[in-house]
Amino acid sequence: MHNRKLYIVMVGLPARGKSTIANKLKENLTKYGVKTGIFNNGDLRRRLTGTESSRSDFYNPENRQGAELREKIAVTNMGRAADYLGRTGYVAILDATNVSLKRREKIAGCITDHPILFIECINGDEKILRAGIQRKVALPEFSHLTKGEAVNSFRQRIEYYQALYAPLASERNYVKLDSLNNKILAEEITDKIPYWDRIRDFLVTDTVKNLFLLRHGETHFNLENRIGGDSPLTENGVAQAQGLASHFQRKKIPVIFTSEKKRTIQTAVPIKALQKKCAIIPLKDFDEIDSGICECMTYEEIRSQMPQVSLARKKDKYNYIYPDGEGYASMKYRVDMGIKKALYLSRDSQSIIIVGHRAVNRMILSHFLYRREEDVPYIYVPQDRFYHIVATQDKKLLQLKPYTL
Repeated sequence: MHNRKLYIVMVGLPARGKSTIANKLKENLTKYGVKTGIFNNGDLRRRLTGTESSRSDFYNPENRQGAELREKIAVTNMGRAADYLGRTGYVAILDATNVSLKRREKIAGCITDHPILFIECINGDEKILRAGIQRKVALPEFSHLTKGEAVNSFRQRIEYYQALYAPLASERNYVKLDSLNNKILAEEITDKIPYWDRIRDFLVTDTVKNLFLLRHGETHFNLENRIGGDSPLTENGVAQAQGLASHFQRKKIPVIFTSEKKRTIQTAVPIKALQKKCAIIPLKDFDEIDSGICECMTYEEIRSQMPQVSLARKKDKYNYIYPDGEGYASMKYRVDMGIKKALYLSRDSQSIIIVGHRAVNRMILSHFLYRREEDVPYIYVPQDRFYHIVATQDKKLLQLKPYTL
């Protein structure tokens, strides 16, 4: 098995998902029977410096003392990784920024006993970056700073790394990964890389351990059979939200994603209230289908006042686009992006909730469950039940479950 050993070197600017992917790779490979260890420079740095490294000046390339300590940490972890593979380990993951060509050349020169696979994480979505920074500054090393000071310090840290950043290009074995979309942007594999098929498949797989997909509670528009709008919950809708809150109180839900509409946020608030630590993150990507000129109308009003709309939509519900609005087909991209963002922002979570709308939830379900396009607009999405979704490299599960009010 000596020839089955491998170094994986993470590359990328801070808050691009490197550590999350490293941890998921370790979990995945370990389940596959491959003993895997992570050697994280940040963890070692925090043990050695405490809160000192929260200062952005620590990362200034002109700060000789900081540069020497970071170099020492890198060398230490290289030695620990080599020792690990020299004993019982099979994959050693060096988790750090490693953005400079100089640093990567040093790694390649120091560890030559087994192949090296570089994985560069790339993500330019500003909203996702902001959310990632918020998670980073919640770490204990920033506890002595105000939130604003911590965010400014972390952004300055990113700028210092940006000045040294040289993307992967000349390395023998590398993958450039869009870490938001799980998409390989470029790859070069020169040597025989152990477990390569398993690793590559993992990198492009949407993974969620427990996704609970809820539809918002009953609204006044639901009672009137009106579409769209921003109607609040009825008294019964509030009771449904409280029933959901009681049901999920027994589970740890660190994050709830909603649309930006009142009804989904009102459904999420009682759930959050019964959790010890939980955040609600509204995403416009999960807003209900925009029905354009038909917004806030009842289906009966559409049939009587706009029969051409009613007939055309009935003929091809999936591809039909409301005048001045959208349809199932045209909302697919934004809903898929919402799913990508939700999974990216919750990769360290065992369980998450998405509170959506009927059409949106149909599109989310179709993302995980194969359905012909013409059948997607008819997927059953009740308000008194929720879907439990598991999607990993080795397991696919989708269940419709009830809850009690």
